[in-house]
Amino acid sequence: MLPFDISAAQNIALAEELKNDAELQTVRRELMSSDPTGERFSAVLRNTIDQLLNGEVTGRYDWAKLNKTERTHAGTLVEINLQRAFNFADGHAMDYQIAGIDVDCKYSQTFGGWMIPPEARGHLCLLVWANDYESRWSAGLFRVREEWLNRGNNRDAKLTVKAMHRDKIDWLWRNSALPENVLLHMDPCDRDAVFALNSGQQRLNELFRRVQRRRIGRNVVRTVAQQKDYMKRVRGNGGSRSALRAEGILIMGDYDSHRAVAEQLGVLPPREGEFVSVRIAARRPHHEDASYVILDGQPWVIATSDDPPEMAPPLPSHTR
Repeated sequence: MLPFDISAAQNIALAEELKNDAELQTVRRELMSSDPTGERFSAVLRNTIDQLLNGEVTGRYDWAKLNKTERTHAGTLVEINLQRAFNFADGHAMDYQIAGIDVDCKYSQTFGGWMIPPEARGHLCLLVWANDYESRWSAGLFRVREEWLNRGNNRDAKLTVKAMHRDKIDWLWRNSALPENVLLHMDPCDRDAVFALNSGQQRLNELFRRVQRRRIGRNVVRTVAQQKDYMKRVRGNGGSRSALRAEGILIMGDYDSHRAVAEQLGVLPPREGEFVSVRIAARRPHHEDASYVILDGQPWVIATSDDPPEMAPPLPSHTR
C-alpha cells in the first residue's frame, strides 16, 4: 500500500514506471525469492539493534540509551549484517551487487531520514527503516533521481527523499512486524521487579513469571542474566525451567516438540532463539472449552486465575 493518498491516474502511472524499471524489478525478484515473508530480513534488524544495545554488558534495552556515535553506526551495521545474512556481493560503485546490479543500502530509525550520498544518483537504493518503539520495519527500492530529492545542507552533501516523492519507493515489505523488544514494551512495574533482584538467575525466573505467552528473544535473556552462560540459566538442571516447574510454569524453546506444545495450547510458538512461558493446570471440568495438550499422559490447559499452582509435567524431549 502506498503511504500517500494519490489519484488513481497517478497510481497507475507510477506502477507502470516501476514496472518498466528492469533493474529494479530484477532486484525485487531476487530479494523476494530469497526471503518471501521478510522473516530473515526482520531477524537481521532485530539482531542489529540488539548488537548495538549490547545488553549482556550494558544492561540496556532502550534505543534512547545509545550514544550519538552508536546511533550513527547503526546504518553501517545494518548494511554489514544484511550482506552477511544474504551473501550479497560487493558492489562496484555502491554497497552491494544484487543479481549483478549495484544497490546502495541506507537505514534510518526515523521514517524518511535516509541520507543518500551524491554518488548514488541514478542508482538503486535499498531503503530500510526499523523502529523498536513501534515494533515495525519497512524496506523498499528507490531509483535515485535529482528531482525527487531534497538538497543537502550537511558537509557530506547527503540528500533525503522529498516527502511528496516517497510514493516512488517500491516497498518490498511495509510496516511489517519487528520481533518485539519485550523489555522495552513490558509493564514498567514488572520490569522494575525483574531488575530489582540481585542475581541473574533470580531475574530470569522473575521475567518468565511476569512475561507469559509472549516471545522472549535470546537477547532479552542475555540482558536480564548479564552472564556469559545465560542460556544455561534458562534450561533445566537448576535453570528457570526447573525452578518454575513447581509453580506450574512451562518454558518452551525453539525445539519442534516445544513448538508443538505451544501450538496445542493456543500460544504463539517460539521462533529460532526464542522462549515462551505459560502457567498450566491439569484439565478439569471448568476447562471444558479450553485448548489442551497431553503431557506425561495427562491433559493440561493454560491455567486461569482460579487454578492453584501445581507441579508442571516435563516437556517432551528436544527434537528439531
